[in-house]
Amino acid sequence: MEQVLQFLDEISIKYKIIHHPPAYTTAQADQFVANMKGVFSKCLFLSNKKNNHFYLIVLDENTRLNFKTLNTIVGERLQFAKEQFLKEKMQLKPGMVSIFGLLNNKEKDIQVYIDKKVLNEKTINFHPNDNTATIFISIKDMFKYLNYLKIHYENIDL
Repeated sequence: MEQVLQFLDEISIKYKIIHHPPAYTTAQADQFVANMKGVFSKCLFLSNKKNNHFYLIVLDENTRLNFKTLNTIVGERLQFAKEQFLKEKMQLKPGMVSIFGLLNNKEKDIQVYIDKKVLNEKTINFHPNDNTATIFISIKDMFKYLNYLKIHYENIDL
């Protein structure tokens, strides 16, 4: 978490952080941030069947991912990535996946897709690589963060 906060400070991204007991699902985290406004995000770490292409999908927690639509957009059949790849690529454990894990992806080989529905709000939340806190940043700053890391991303309709 400290690495994320330090990085956000370094690139002048304002954030609000709420500390809470461990939350392994969006439903658990929601109870601690229910009074906040913005997109309550869900981030999914996926891979292709050969486990040689990796994807981070950012969507509203209430959106159910349609794999058929995503597979068509991406051009290959996707699945939830194995825990070993989450650890290897983002140095994260299940229940902690967020865009902030991209800080640890030195290879820059994770393709990011953002559901356009999240762009309807002004703020969005993520775990800061730790499920005992939730960070709120502006949508504009989410893109600033991704651009600063030189992460390729696409806004798509899911």
